[in-house]
Amino acid sequence: MIQIRPETPADADAIHRVHVAAFPTEVEARLVDALRANNRTLISLVADDDGDIVGHILFTPVTFADGDPTARGAGLAPLAVVPARQRRGIGAMLIGAGIQACRDAGVGFVVVLGEPAYYQRFGFARAADRGLTNEYGVFDEFMVIETAPRALTRIGGLVKYAPEFQEAAP
Repeated sequence: MIQIRPETPADADAIHRVHVAAFPTEVEARLVDALRANNRTLISLVADDDGDIVGHILFTPVTFADGDPTARGAGLAPLAVVPARQRRGIGAMLIGAGIQACRDAGVGFVVVLGEPAYYQRFGFARAADRGLTNEYGVFDEFMVIETAPRALTRIGGLVKYAPEFQEAAP
């Protein structure tokens, strides 16, 4: 049975292997390692199947280039499930638990760069419709969900991810 739980230090190597297996290159695995090493993780959850780590999701703080420094938001990235376990609801379990963990931590909103048809199932909507832009030049794939009432009422503009994301970009 899959248990979604917070990452522990003992999980680091297994998380690295999950990302290596789930993506065509090691970019995401190295990104997670760098974010962890630089203390940029906000919420990091694993899908644990009786001691076998089969999935991982990471949330890191995001800021606004010109906006309110008190706005507390998170970026969901990356999300990975080992290929042999994909399309079985593990990613959905990680996303649901991660959004709830963000709510519990007082995070007001979560942004994601991803497939709209997938992330809309969890309540994400196009971020541009809420006045948010991103550093990567994507439009429909940049989405947001409020995790606290009216968190996006007074804020907007360019959302900035941790610098490790720029360094990881090809």
